[in-house]
Order: sequence, then structure tokens, then C-alpha cells
Amino acid sequence: MKLIVRDASVGYAADKPLQKYVNFSVESGEVCCVLGPNGCGKTTLVRTILGMDPLLAGSITLDGSDVCAWSAAQVADKIAYVAQRQTQPFPYQVKDVVMLGRIGRTNSMSGKPSRRDYNIVENAMADMGIEHLRERPYVDISGGELQMVMFARALAQEPQLLILDEPTAALDYGNAVRVIEKVRDLAEAGYAVIMITHNPDHAFMTGANVALFMRNRNMVFGDAFSVITRENIQDAYGINVKLVEFTHDNQEVMRMCAPEFRGASARKNGGR
Repeated sequence: MKLIVRDASVGYAADKPLQKYVNFSVESGEVCCVLGPNGCGKTTLVRTILGMDPLLAGSITLDGSDVCAWSAAQVADKIAYVAQRQTQPFPYQVKDVVMLGRIGRTNSMSGKPSRRDYNIVENAMADMGIEHLRERPYVDISGGELQMVMFARALAQEPQLLILDEPTAALDYGNAVRVIEKVRDLAEAGYAVIMITHNPDHAFMTGANVALFMRNRNMVFGDAFSVITRENIQDAYGINVKLVEFTHDNQEVMRMCAPEFRGASARKNGGR
């Protein structure tokens, strides 16, 4: 599976797009992180891929098929979306929330889930490590657990492409790391993943390619080590960073962005 976005313009008016000449791709087993400042068109790009907003120019294809010409049912058959904010006012059990991912794939005449549907839901919960939560009310679980439930619901769709909109937003550090680890696992399992994020370090953590949207409506696409540079971060966000590289015990090379704060040296020397 391969999604290709070519010379795309996204936004709400053809004469004033939020981004134009958007070019990137993602295929099975890959993560593509979409980075950029607020208001640059990241979420609008996602809405366009999902058919919620019109494509102003260019093309978006999945295995050569024009995604923008698909019906909602065709999109749901191939693409699963995990939104940034989850609201669930009713105390459904976790297993029932995950079963919602099977809507549209239930084949029985009654419309009720089949044994296969139940097996897929159980496997999705197991993959996300939440099978112990199956009977818990959705409204009573933690933020990190909630995000894993949304991942499981997305997997229950049996998609080819997963789109994650800021999946670590509002999570504490531990849960955020666990979510990023699951994103790595999903790519290793063969899923194609597009992840919208505000944190450049997420691209390094997931071994992702990066589509970086700039403030001047330009963009850069490539592997994280070539795209996330001091100069590009300055152009995109207007801040100075230092890129710190280190090697884990397993010999995996990691890089992280460290913001350069004015007066940091003075605080280091005497401002404790």
C-alpha cells in the first residue's frame, strides 16, 4: 500500500490555500510525521485525505486510486482516523467502543456482530494491551488507556492506513512515551501511519519520514535526520534549537531537539 500526495493545495478557498505544492508519500511499514506551526494546514490536510474538505489542486492517490473521488464507505474501508480529542458521554464498555470500528464491515443479515467481528475486536484489544479493560466503562479509564482504546478501535476497522492527529496531546510523559512506542509497533506490524504532531522528537523516536510545513507555505519532505535541522526548525517555528545526538545501549542512534533559551548559561552557572 502506498499513499502519494502530489502538488496538493489544501484549505478553504482556491485563491488562498493554507498550503500548496504539498508533496509526500507513505507506504506500508512506514511512519510519516506531519509537523508545522499552528494554522499551517496540518489538520486540513488530514480532513482532505478523509474526504471531509475538498482538494483545491493536485492529487491524492492510494495505490493509484484517486482518494478524493471515494465515497465515505470507501474511505472507511481503507483509512482509520484517531482524532486528537475524544468525547464519549455514555458509559459504554471498552469492548463496545472498540466494536464501533466494525461498523460497515458487519456481514450478517441482522447487522449484529459476527463471531469474526468479536475475534477481531479481541485481537485489537490484545495488540494494544488493553484486554484487561474490556468490561470497564469507557468514561472511567485514564487518558493513556483511552488513547489505546482509540487505537484498538482503529485497528478493528482493518485499515491499510492509520491517521493519528496529535495522539500524545494532553498525556503525561509516561503515557506519551507508551503511545509513541505503539506507533513504532504498528509500523513494524506493516501499517502505514501518518502522525500529526507538534513535537519534532516524535519523528526521531518513530524512525519516521517528515513532512515539515513552513510558515511561508513551503514544505520539506524526507527522512527525519535530513529534514529536522536547526535551519528548518527556525524557518518553521521561529526558534533556535540545538540537535543532540546519542546512541542507546541497543546501538540505536537517536537525535533530539533542545531549545536554546536566552540566559540559559547564566541560570546554569548561578541561577539554581
